Amino acid sequence: MSEPSSFDEFWPIYLKAHSSPETRVLHFLGTAAAAGCVLAFAKTRKPGWLLAALAAGYGPSWAGHALVEHNRPATLTHPIWSLRADVKMLEMAAAGTLDAELARLGISKPRPVPLVAE
Repeated sequence: MSEPSSFDEFWPIYLKAHSSPETRVLHFLGTAAAAGCVLAFAKTRKPGWLLAALAAGYGPSWAGHALVEHNRPATLTHPIWSLRADVKMLEMAAAGTLDAELARLGISKPRPVPLVAE
């Protein structure tokens, strides 16, 4: 597969790398935690909050890729598009349009892994 040359080409690739609902939840939690840290920085002007924002944002997101999706975070190759896609994915989830977008792009929900062997 060739490298995307625009955000519109990147978007379906990004969603495929986030096909698991668990990964998306971890991304949403990380984004919310990072936003909280940025707000804390704005209020206190303590730079440690910016470092905390990076850890709070990337920690859960990268854990989702490592433990759930078993793929490499797009942040490593396309950091700006990845952030933009993360915000778009969050907005679509909040608006209730993400499932339709996943279906439009042919990205099915993965089958849940049973906790007990069947």
